[in-house]
Amino acid sequence: MIVVLLNVYLVILFCLVKFRIVPFNLFWKVSPILVLLILLVGLFIPMNWGAPQGPALVVRNSVAIVPSVAGEVVEVPVKANSPLRVGDVLFRIDPAPYQSQVNALQAQLKLSQLRLAEKTRLQTTPAGRAFDVEQYQAEVDQLEAQLVGANWNLEKTIVRAPADGYVTNLALSPVMAFIDTSETIIGVEVPQIDARYVEPGQPVEVTFKYEPGKVYGGKVESILQAVATGQTQTSGTAVSSKTIETLPFVVRVKLDDAEFANRLPAGSTGDAAIFTEHVSAAHVIRKVLLRQIAITNYINPF
Repeated sequence: MIVVLLNVYLVILFCLVKFRIVPFNLFWKVSPILVLLILLVGLFIPMNWGAPQGPALVVRNSVAIVPSVAGEVVEVPVKANSPLRVGDVLFRIDPAPYQSQVNALQAQLKLSQLRLAEKTRLQTTPAGRAFDVEQYQAEVDQLEAQLVGANWNLEKTIVRAPADGYVTNLALSPVMAFIDTSETIIGVEVPQIDARYVEPGQPVEVTFKYEPGKVYGGKVESILQAVATGQTQTSGTAVSSKTIETLPFVVRVKLDDAEFANRLPAGSTGDAAIFTEHVSAAHVIRKVLLRQIAITNYINPF
């Protein structure tokens, strides 16, 4: 872009000199160098923090589906990479042992409730004892609590989708991998030197290789407050020195077109530009540069 602007200036300067509007003296001879310095120092270098640009990546949460109860899997009705809605059945575990436990507890509870009723009626006579009523009441309460747990175990023999998404790994040992598509996470890497003015709510434009030639608008949601080099783990040993790397900060953005965002496959890459309140004159140049990238996405696989 800086070459284009400089060439435009050279064409204008040539026309001015050609038609004798300005003299071709030493000042106008060196003016292209001055214009180049002004563009670099006054526009293009500040543009990096006034409208920072960085690579974008679409990620989705991967949930490890681990059954809450053990048993033999008797049915797997889902297909890999097929869309699922929240609550759809992923697989079923043989409910027979858990159903038998529920039936046994229900029978014991019914008997204990009958005995409790008898002891309660008997307590109204001289032969009745309050201790017997309290004992059977405790037994009924205990069985009811056990029955709640047994019913919970029985219900968990049907494993359901925790959210909208799809299963990407049907191997049930040890877990099933479930990809959550109810939320699309788009992260943009911004060099630390350019991230000083980035704030939530600022406008964003993103272009994806998945949709070459198109630019989508959005907003900054948040700036992640930590990168790998800023993490430390508490231990009983002294802190050891390590190589310090300047990693980019990650900015989370949300697209205005929610329908398109939901269709984006996990792993989709692209480029994004964030427009801060600073160096507004450079915003137009950044928009042009981003659209150039969008067009080259037709032929650039990387």
